[in-house]
Amino acid sequence: MSISLAIVFPVVLLLLLLVVQAALIWYDRQVALTAAREGVDAGRVQGNTEQEAAEEAARRQAGDFLDRQGVHGYRVETGDSTAETIKVTVELTPPLLIPGLTGPSVRQYAEAPRERFVPPVVTP
Repeated sequence: MSISLAIVFPVVLLLLLLVVQAALIWYDRQVALTAAREGVDAGRVQGNTEQEAAEEAARRQAGDFLDRQGVHGYRVETGDSTAETIKVTVELTPPLLIPGLTGPSVRQYAEAPRERFVPPVVTP
């Protein structure tokens, strides 16, 4: 009985660690997507202001969200934004349960049109 347990227990433990690791990667994907959405929401409401200011607001909001979640080692980019749309890309590396290894990085993005405020049309 103890020999079979010594053979089966490491396999069961490895499967359990793989399930937990997959859950950590899934959770970090959701955190990255939510941070990108937060950044897009902050950047798109800047309206007709300077494009650089809107992108900075988007990066700052996404970074603040990631800091509140306790994420370390992330990168927030807005380089693919245009005058009509804002795009925020968040890349981070989820923690690994096995020390010394580097895992796959998670990259998520969100994109939305910039809000443009126009005066109402007055009809005579």
